[in-house]
Amino acid sequence: MNTKLKVEHLSKVFVNKRGEKLKALDDICIEVDESEFVVLVGPSGCGKSTLLNIIGGLEKATEGSIKIDDREVSGPGADRGMVFQGYSLFPWLDVRKNVEFGLKMQGVAKTERAERAQKYIEMVGLSGFEKALPKELSGGMKQRVAIARTLAANPEMLLMDEPFGALDAQTRVVMQELLSHISSRMKNTILFITHDIDEAILLGRKIYVMSPRPGRIKRMLEVKIEGERNHNTLIRPEFLEIKKNIMDMLWEEDLKGGEK
Repeated sequence: MNTKLKVEHLSKVFVNKRGEKLKALDDICIEVDESEFVVLVGPSGCGKSTLLNIIGGLEKATEGSIKIDDREVSGPGADRGMVFQGYSLFPWLDVRKNVEFGLKMQGVAKTERAERAQKYIEMVGLSGFEKALPKELSGGMKQRVAIARTLAANPEMLLMDEPFGALDAQTRVVMQELLSHISSRMKNTILFITHDIDEAILLGRKIYVMSPRPGRIKRMLEVKIEGERNHNTLIRPEFLEIKKNIMDMLWEEDLKGGEK
């Protein structure tokens, strides 16, 4: 299988107004294969979002390299589509026009824009809501629009920063199952970050567990759970075993932090 994304020895140091240095990421090495769903899981403040922003070209690394298809990443690009926790929808545009917006910016013809938008609106389960404004949608529906808009632009890779973090528990599970289904159908390459262990195991085929700040890769786990994953997966023995392993790793890091 071809390697889509390769991050090698990446570190990030921020400097505050007083000139003090704060290391957010330390020697990060990860690989994402083509059509693979990879999850980064770790505690709040471990640098997950910073890492995703660097991969997306929104921030610069202090050290290390990022390559997509062996091309060095030097800034934002249409090859990467980003989905954030905030929906970032245009409140004055309806669902269809929000999904079409990126295509319009790319110069895609009106007829093709409409066809592609409708395809992804149907894929995320929003048929019948094409003319609805964001204020008329629930949180889960808004995130469906954001996902449809990103998919419509046909990026080579999706970068997802806790996209379901603001949703209620039931809606979150529905959205997790929807994304899992879309990923299986479309064979997207996805790098997804979360601090929710259940979410990481439910979605990921490979999980990188991160330590508290400065963020480091503590371990990589392969998720070997056969068959379709849904809410029933949460009680399967193999799921619970992986969850225990991750919780033990994070608990071990918490104990280390308490001993300092």
